[in-house]
Amino acid sequence: MRPQSMNRDWIATARTLSEALPYLQRYTGAVVVVKFGGNAMGDEKAMADFARDIVLMRQVGMNPVVVHGGGPMINDLLAKLGIVSQWIRGKRVTDQATVEVVEMVLSGLVNKRIVQAINDQGGRAVGISGKDDDLMVCEADDPELGFVGRPVEMNVQVLRDLYNAGIIPVVAPVATGVKDNETFNVNGDTAAGAIAGALLADRLLLLTDVSGVKNSAGEVVTQMSPAEVRNMIADGTIAGGMIPKAETALKAIEDGVRAVVILDGRVPNACLLELFTDHGAGSLIRSSEPRIKPRSR
Repeated sequence: MRPQSMNRDWIATARTLSEALPYLQRYTGAVVVVKFGGNAMGDEKAMADFARDIVLMRQVGMNPVVVHGGGPMINDLLAKLGIVSQWIRGKRVTDQATVEVVEMVLSGLVNKRIVQAINDQGGRAVGISGKDDDLMVCEADDPELGFVGRPVEMNVQVLRDLYNAGIIPVVAPVATGVKDNETFNVNGDTAAGAIAGALLADRLLLLTDVSGVKNSAGEVVTQMSPAEVRNMIADGTIAGGMIPKAETALKAIEDGVRAVVILDGRVPNACLLELFTDHGAGSLIRSSEPRIKPRSR
């Protein structure tokens, strides 16, 4: 006979699955772009947990597209090669030697680790970069920064072809230049936002190392409109590294993404908590579309 505590655990699991049904129905066929980065990328268990969540999203009928970063891995290899980075206004100057390392790390090491993790969990993943099929064409974001790109043309049919075939695309944020076959490094959040906008994604999930956007009292704001985000940037409540994420969210919504969520990727099953529960996770930014139910917190 099973212990009573085990029975309770199975009952709780069944109840959770039942309560998730409206969300499973809501997101059937939905395109969800997930930006994966931060400390979770360097932790094998966190990587496996993330991969399992992505495979589950695909299994229940969603179309996840993963876009990743890899800053710490780039820093490690630059240091090993003795390439010293210069910085302007807190941003790395990306010269020819540096962009070659960036492409090597992002399109090679990091991309294939994520692909392998998803495949290990029973999914079908294929890794590409923004250069493949001219997915992402860029021009220099700031001439002083060198080969740091800003997307000016998106060709996302290759992503549709992949997820329509049941394959999970994993995209490295390296892009083609508008001239001379240049290679550009693109900020991972920026790339994810541009891809989500071009796909008219239902959701863009920006996984970070913080719990979400916080107000002046240090509390996570669970729902915001674009106007509220702009006000929080203007008055300094949103500051530092959260500014580019918030600006990415605003641009994605302007481009047609239904909602953007900034959430803590270190939390186990963060994507599932956001998509399939009343409670949600992190900070949701949307124009007017309501959730199935208001967040309970």
